[in-house]
Amino acid sequence: MPIRIDKTVVFLMGPTASGKTDLAIELSQKFKARLISVDSALIYKGMDIGAAKPDTNTLINYPHHLIDICDPAEAYSAYDFAKDAKVQIETAFNNDETPILVGGTSFYFNALEYGLSNLPESTTESREKFNQLLKDRGSAELHNDLAKIDAKAANRIHPNDSQRVTRALEVFDLSGKTLSELQGNKKLGIGIDYPIKKIILMPERSELHQRIERRFLSMLDNGFIAEVERLKQNPNLHEDLPSIRCVGYRQAWQYLNGEIDKSTMIEKAIIATRQLCKRQSTWLKSESNALLLKTNDVEVAMKFIQG
Repeated sequence: MPIRIDKTVVFLMGPTASGKTDLAIELSQKFKARLISVDSALIYKGMDIGAAKPDTNTLINYPHHLIDICDPAEAYSAYDFAKDAKVQIETAFNNDETPILVGGTSFYFNALEYGLSNLPESTTESREKFNQLLKDRGSAELHNDLAKIDAKAANRIHPNDSQRVTRALEVFDLSGKTLSELQGNKKLGIGIDYPIKKIILMPERSELHQRIERRFLSMLDNGFIAEVERLKQNPNLHEDLPSIRCVGYRQAWQYLNGEIDKSTMIEKAIIATRQLCKRQSTWLKSESNALLLKTNDVEVAMKFIQG
């Protein structure tokens, strides 16, 4: 008789290269589950190798929803994710499945659990406008614009964080109010009301660092540079877009532009991925009431979910 779990949403979280996908698949073999990706890189079509996307065979046997849903030139916000994830969660429960949300993108998890500030939604016109401004003027110059209208937000947002810089400018453009003025009011109907069980997969940092290096070198062997070359042929893509700013892609883009040599590209990509790992780990340490696993232990995870 299959194991039944009451309407509970499982958050399977962890830093990059921690082995989340493997644990999610093992859990889905134990009970009827729906795997939902929580990853701001896996949403993009054509970004497979560098994003460490599960391979085609894995996705056929263990479908992951919210993968390959955007063109790399398209904007996709935490609000978009929360809406899409809620649809997937409801679909799971309607099919008597347990939704397992697996990934490492903290602001996606936070949007789903706590809701979002009551900010104006992007429009097609506004996205096109600010994508073009970003392409024409660059993130640092737009950050200077932001500092003039919202110094508080500009102090929080790094000049190279083009996604957040353009979003802050877009909010002001759409509403006439600054991001700092509007933040703090949570938008009703965005978060979920179901019980959440959080599992954090957190190997030792030294192990994560070794995995990150091995994985990136393996990506290179498996055709990562050719993948980025194909992306560069798309005239709508440039290095200030959130998609191309993903770790690994940005460094490979610079290498193909002739800005850095191959060994520097490899070093910078591995360092950037380790820095991402550190940021993710810092965020995860603030999570409470979660099961913390240093190794992939599906039996302990099962007991926690059923408890």
